[in-house]
Amino acid sequence: MVLNFLPLKRWLRIGAMGLVVVLGLLSTTSVWAQDSLSIDDLEFTPVEETTDSVTTPMQATVSAASSAQALSGVANTPATPLAESESLWMTFVAGLLGGLAAIFMPCIFPLLPLTVSFFTKQAESKSSGIRNALLYGLSIIVIYVSLGLLITVLFGADALNNLSTNGLFNFAFFLLLVVFAASFLGAFEIMLPTAWANKMDQKADQGGLLGIFFMATTLSLVSFSCTGPIIGTLLVQAASMGALLGPAVGMFGFALALALPFTLFSMFPSGMKTLPKSGGWLNSVKVTLGILELALALKFLSNVDLAYHWQWLDREVFLVLWIILFGVLGFYLLGKLRFAHDSPLVCLSVPRFFLAVLALSFSLYMIPGLWGAPLKAIAAFLPPQQTQDFDLYSASLTGNAGSAAQSHPSHKYGDLFHAPLGLDAFFDYEEGLAYARKVGKPVLIDFTGHACVNCRKMEATVWPDPAVLQTIREKYVLIQLYVDDKTELSASEQTLVNGKPIRTIGKKWSNLQASHFLSNSQPYYVLLDANTERPLVKPQGANYDTSEFLTFLNTGLASGLSKK
Repeated sequence: MVLNFLPLKRWLRIGAMGLVVVLGLLSTTSVWAQDSLSIDDLEFTPVEETTDSVTTPMQATVSAASSAQALSGVANTPATPLAESESLWMTFVAGLLGGLAAIFMPCIFPLLPLTVSFFTKQAESKSSGIRNALLYGLSIIVIYVSLGLLITVLFGADALNNLSTNGLFNFAFFLLLVVFAASFLGAFEIMLPTAWANKMDQKADQGGLLGIFFMATTLSLVSFSCTGPIIGTLLVQAASMGALLGPAVGMFGFALALALPFTLFSMFPSGMKTLPKSGGWLNSVKVTLGILELALALKFLSNVDLAYHWQWLDREVFLVLWIILFGVLGFYLLGKLRFAHDSPLVCLSVPRFFLAVLALSFSLYMIPGLWGAPLKAIAAFLPPQQTQDFDLYSASLTGNAGSAAQSHPSHKYGDLFHAPLGLDAFFDYEEGLAYARKVGKPVLIDFTGHACVNCRKMEATVWPDPAVLQTIREKYVLIQLYVDDKTELSASEQTLVNGKPIRTIGKKWSNLQASHFLSNSQPYYVLLDANTERPLVKPQGANYDTSEFLTFLNTGLASGLSKK
């Protein structure tokens, strides 16, 4: 095969952009996972409150005053503002990457020279041309941001907050992303009625400021077959994160990236000469994004699979699907596979070759994970290690301690949850606390979640450290509380808190975390004195510095000894 090096400079530019978009879209899968619950989803329980239903010993024995004293200087205000601000920032970045990818779609890229030509020919002067170009870009932003705001108005903040772990919605999102991926792969095109675009085009002919706005509207409608799946994926992500302004912020990032080339090239038309010509490579961008959307769809399915204990996507099944998808992507980029609407690949460009190497290397990297390799680079996105049937890695970590992990086979909820790394964890607060008092050890409470990527990353990159693992196993009683689990409590355990029902395991523990530790983020680690039920040190969230997390554990042990 002969490599065509003549257009190397311009293809390197496009290839680099494509690589950034691919890696960016992969990295943003982390924001699909819910690492914090919305305050609206939590019920704060006054510790002195009693109900006719079953109450925990913590609620019955700790007064409001002593609880406040225990938490003074230990836990601050709820983490919602910071978590929401980070979520909005990640949503904006995801929108920006989506907008950059949309530029290279077959429905948009060819429109660049046409739009630029219109503004340069119609402008009475250079200043008026620049003004019109800016108004055109601003119109694109207004249109897409309005769409994001409309989603918020239609669903409302409460509905958006409940989407993240709702099984029906997550499964619907999975199916929706599969449909979008099929569209990008060439099975069909998602198009809006042609009459809409024709009507907007007629209004654009009127000229003036209103005409420019309708030109932008026409672009949005005409390009929907290419941008629709990207917009849909972005809105799904933003809605599932629960942030009120998430859809609008995501659409702002998307529209900003989409509007910039039209605006800049209209202001500086000479830059058009640096762009590559339209061709079959545009469809290759669509197919690449389609395969990536399939990979992201599996993450949605995995979240709901874990929360409802369906056991469809164990870790090895998830890995097999990702290995195949990225292998297919690599062979496609090498020209060994062709989809509908693809042109014959006469020669292999250098950027396309590098992207193929990247995809195939990533696919090979995941293969050892089928035997339990931790795959730390992507561990945060995979189902938990303990869902794997054949796991040589965890067995090598436990060693002789493997039998200790089975010393209490009758843990409450032990049939639903399994601790990572062979640890002997409790999954009920009261049961774990009672055992800690019996053996005289402090408690490590791990408020975690099935859809929490930071939790999985901690368990895969920090906890396996020999010193950390030994400290948790031998010095603490580990209690893991899943705040997003959808398993219904027994009738005797269900209760009402402030008029709201607590019917699931997840609701029970999210209420406990919010009411007693004034936090709603995961992971959230609390080192607790089993007798006083007071934190030994200030609780903390994810900390990927192994030495710092070990110091946190040792400080709790020292504090516990000093109080004896």
